[in-house]
Amino acid sequence: MPEKILIVDDEPSIVNLVSAYLKPEGYEVYTAQDGPSGLKAARAFKPDLIVLDVMLPGMDGIEVLTRLRRESDVYVILLTARTEETDRVVGLTVGADDYVTKPFSPRELTARIKAALRRMKGRSPRQGEVLSFKHVRIDVGARRVTVDERPVELTATEFDLLTALAENPGRVLTREQLLERVWGGTYYGETRVVDVHIGHVRKKLGREDLIATVRGVGYRFEDEVL
Repeated sequence: MPEKILIVDDEPSIVNLVSAYLKPEGYEVYTAQDGPSGLKAARAFKPDLIVLDVMLPGMDGIEVLTRLRRESDVYVILLTARTEETDRVVGLTVGADDYVTKPFSPRELTARIKAALRRMKGRSPRQGEVLSFKHVRIDVGARRVTVDERPVELTATEFDLLTALAENPGRVLTREQLLERVWGGTYYGETRVVDVHIGHVRKKLGREDLIATVRGVGYRFEDEVL
């Protein structure tokens, strides 16, 4: 069954160009040209991945993403203007998995989409594997996290990021290593995407001390192994 991709952008030239690159790869492509119809399409078609523009009529991409995250952890790549760093940071904070700045190479975007879908498809259940610490418990197979027995809801990317750190307790992982493990070796973007997602994970865990920042290097998971 072909994987489904939803493109939400109000510029027909971009929609047509990206579609022209994706359809020959065998993907089932859906499109929408404004925020409300994009949200409706996401709910109706249940895509495996969404390419979402920030500047949309009717409802901007940040609001679409915010509403979508209340009900889905679908992988979302945000399209932002090159000069609008605020849009990128806010988008990542409310749940985007990645972003691409305009103008962009459709070949690069296609490569990122393929890499993301390949990673998601390659996630094996790993049933029965549990990472247990004094405060944190990660059921890898069920993809569930608790902190001091409190359930924590993470997106798929946030879960993979936390798991990558927790599998190496006390060891520093560089941003490049985390990009390799979570976003894949074909990632072309900035390492800052890691920093924003780490901040989001910390906030959801409710404990700043569980993930330490090693300045100029990366991050370290700090919790006592049981």
